[in-house]
Amino acid sequence: MTLETLVGEIRRLGEAELVAIERARTAEAARIAAERDRKVDEVRAQAARSTELEATRERAQRLAAAKLQSRKLLYEAREERLEGAVRETRTLLEEYTRSNQYPAVLRRMLASATDALGKQVRVRGRADDAAVLSKVAGKAFDPTPEPIVGGLVAETTDGSRRLNLSFDELLRLREDKVRELLA
Repeated sequence: MTLETLVGEIRRLGEAELVAIERARTAEAARIAAERDRKVDEVRAQAARSTELEATRERAQRLAAAKLQSRKLLYEAREERLEGAVRETRTLLEEYTRSNQYPAVLRRMLASATDALGKQVRVRGRADDAAVLSKVAGKAFDPTPEPIVGGLVAETTDGSRRLNLSFDELLRLREDKVRELLA
């Protein structure tokens, strides 16, 4: 074998090895690029899922907040309407105290108070009702005025028991029922 043949053989083996290395490098680069593309696609898909999930959660939260706000506004409007109706009821009771039937109501209230507390009672009412109450209750009338819409307040002479038959108290005790009726 001559030197030229030997050099040619080495050159041919080197070129074949270079082609094999180049093929391996190209295959490795293709594999790395494919892996990179796969990971990029996976990250994009995960990001899309996360974004969609976050958007869905955000929409659900906003919808729930809007529903809660609408319920709150509805409750407030209903409560305002009911409060207005209760105020109107108080106004009607005030007007009733100026009617001809009111003294008869005071008599019936006094009768109920004496039935519940006994004959020895003190009776108080509004300053406007002093004349009627002194006439109805006689000596049991206490002229100290009560800050009420109408009706009377009776208590035993020793002060141990008290019966509040004022329109204010009767309305307060039945407020839930009145609200139910007004609703």
